[in-house]
Amino acid sequence: MLESIRSPLDLRRLPEEDLPRVAAEIREFLLHHLSKTGGHLASGLGAVELTIALHYVFDTPIDQIVWDVGHQTYPHKLLTGRRERFATLRQRGGISGFTSREESEYDAFNAAHASTAISAALGMAVARDLKKEDFRVVAVIGDGGLTGGMAMEGLNQAGYLNRKLLVILNDNEMSISPNVGAMSGYLNRIVSGQVYNRVRDEAGKVLEKIPLVGDRLLHVAREVKDVAKKALVPGMLFEDLGFRYVGPVHGHSLPALLSALRSVKDADHPVLLHVRTVKGKGYAIAEEDPVKWHGASPFAVETGESPKKENAVAPAPSYTSVFAKTMVELGEADPRIVAITAAMPEGTGLDKFARKFPERFFDVGICEQHGVTFCAGMATQGMKPVAAIYSTFLQRAYDQIFHDVCLMDLPVVFCLDRAGLVGADGPTHHGAFDLTYLRVFPNMHVAAPKDEDELRHLLATALTVGHPVAVRYPRGEGEGAPMVGPPRILPVGKAEILRRGNSGVIWALGNRVAPSLRAAERLAAEAIDLAVVNARWVKPIDHEAIAETIRPGSKVITVEDHAVAGGFGSALSEAVAEAKISDVEIVTLGIPDRFIAHATQKEQWREVGIDEEGIVRAARELFGRSVSRPTAFAGKR
Repeated sequence: MLESIRSPLDLRRLPEEDLPRVAAEIREFLLHHLSKTGGHLASGLGAVELTIALHYVFDTPIDQIVWDVGHQTYPHKLLTGRRERFATLRQRGGISGFTSREESEYDAFNAAHASTAISAALGMAVARDLKKEDFRVVAVIGDGGLTGGMAMEGLNQAGYLNRKLLVILNDNEMSISPNVGAMSGYLNRIVSGQVYNRVRDEAGKVLEKIPLVGDRLLHVAREVKDVAKKALVPGMLFEDLGFRYVGPVHGHSLPALLSALRSVKDADHPVLLHVRTVKGKGYAIAEEDPVKWHGASPFAVETGESPKKENAVAPAPSYTSVFAKTMVELGEADPRIVAITAAMPEGTGLDKFARKFPERFFDVGICEQHGVTFCAGMATQGMKPVAAIYSTFLQRAYDQIFHDVCLMDLPVVFCLDRAGLVGADGPTHHGAFDLTYLRVFPNMHVAAPKDEDELRHLLATALTVGHPVAVRYPRGEGEGAPMVGPPRILPVGKAEILRRGNSGVIWALGNRVAPSLRAAERLAAEAIDLAVVNARWVKPIDHEAIAETIRPGSKVITVEDHAVAGGFGSALSEAVAEAKISDVEIVTLGIPDRFIAHATQKEQWREVGIDEEGIVRAARELFGRSVSRPTAFAGKR
C-alpha cells in the first residue's frame, strides 16, 4: 500500500480503515532501511500515526506543517514523494535527515535545532492574514522542544496575537534523553484534560440557565469556573496564555487523532492539541531504550545488534568518551567542579559524571541560554562549572557567553563537542563557526587538542586558567594516541613544534594536525620540507612560536576544521601582521563560505580540501617542484 502513495493526495484517497495498514508498512519500511543506513529511528517510529493523520486531515502542501527539530520526519518524507530516494538518506547527494525547503514543497521550514516551530508557524499565520489568504498552519513540537525558552516566547506571542494557529504537542516524555524540569512535571500532571473540556462545556450551559441577580452573581460564577478549571487541570498554563487546550489524545490511535484534528482544524483562534506518544513505538527494542535508539547505526532488526566486522581493528576511543572519563577523574580530585549540559547527558558523555556525582550534575533541558548564565552564577560563588554543549548548539547562547561570562571574566569552561564537520547530520550540526564567535570576546581563551590524549590535558588546564576557556574537539574517534598518567597542566597560549623543515611551515589546529604531519612526510620526498606546528591555542596565540617559525619571505599553510572566515587562519594572519613580518605568503585551508551538505566526515574533509590529499595539493601549488631559498626556520626534526 505504501508503494502506491506518491503524495498526500494519494493518502487522502484511501478509506480510513486502511490507514493502520499504512502505519504498519511505514514502520516496516523504516526498520528495513535504517538497519542498513542508520539514522534517527525512535523519534520517527513514535510519530507515524500523527504524521498520517496530519496529511489525511489537512490539505498539504497548501496547509503548512512546521516540524520542530525535524528528526522525526522520516514518515513525512515517505508520504511526500521521497520514498524511492530514501536509501540515500543522509548520504552524499542524498536526501536530508531533517526538513529541507530545498528538497520538497511539503517541508515548510528548515529545522534541526529545537524550539523554533511555534515562532515560525506564527510568522506564517500572520503573513497569511496580512495577505488575506486562507490556509491552515500547524506547528508540531515535542515536549522536549517545549522546554526551550524560544518555544515559550512563541506561545506567549501566539496567545497574544490570537491568530488561527494549531500547535500540536507531541508528548513522549523524551527529548533525546528523558525530559527534565518543571515543564515536564507539569505535562505529566495533565491527566484530566479531557474531563476538564467536558466539564467546561457542560458548566457553560448550566451557567447560562441560571437567572442572574445583579453583577455579583455573575462575578461569583466566573470565580467558580476559574477555581474549577485550576482544580481539574493544574495551572492550565496553555489556556492562561490564550490557547484552547485539547487533550491529551492517544497518539497511536488513528480514529482518536483524526477526530481530534477535525474538531480543531478550522478553529479561528490558537489551539494546543496535546498528543501522547511512545518514542520507538512498534519496535520493542527501541521502546525499551529510546535514548540509545534515538540515533541508530546499522543494526540487525531481529536483535538490535550492530554487525561485526571480521578482523576489525579495535577503534581508538572517541573524543567524547575520553572527555567523559577525564571529567570523572578531575571531579574526584576537586569538589568544586560541576557539570552542565543542555538535554545531552549521553551525547556529551556527562551521564558518567552524573552517575558518579549526581549532586554536581545539571541537565538544564534544551535551554542553552539559561545553561550558560546558570554556569556564570555558580562561577561567581567559587565553583568551577564545565558546560559541555555541542558547538552548533552553543551558538544559541551567544549573548550569554558575552554578557554573562566574558564581560565579568568568570572562569566557566566550555567543552564544545562535535566541533568542525560532523558528517551525516549536515549543515545544521556542523560546528564550523565557534572559533569565529568565541575568539572575538575579551577574556576568552580558546584551545583545540591535536588528539584525545591532549584533550585530557587541555581540560585539566582549562580549569586552572581563571578566565573563560573554550576547548573544542571533533565528533568520532581519536588518533589512537597513548594516554599515560593523569591529566597534566599545559602552558597556556603555547604551541607545539612537531616537525622542523627548511621550506615552509604548516600551522595546524586540532584534528587537522595528524593529516598535516602525514602530508609533510610525503612532501619531503618532493623537496618540499615543511615544519609542522600544533597550534593548540587559538587565543591567546603563541607569538613566540610565530616569530620562530615565520620569518620575512616565509610561505605558510594554516589548516583547520572550521570556517575560514574569522577562524584560526585569520587569527594567525592577524598575529603575523601585528608582528610586522614582511613578505609572508599565507594559504588558509578550512571550510569555505558556504554550507557543507551531509556526507561522511571523510567526504566532507576531502570536499573542502583539509584532508591529507588536500594539504599536499595546496603545498604543491604554493611551493611548486623547486624550492630555491629557505623561507622558514631550518633544523632537524
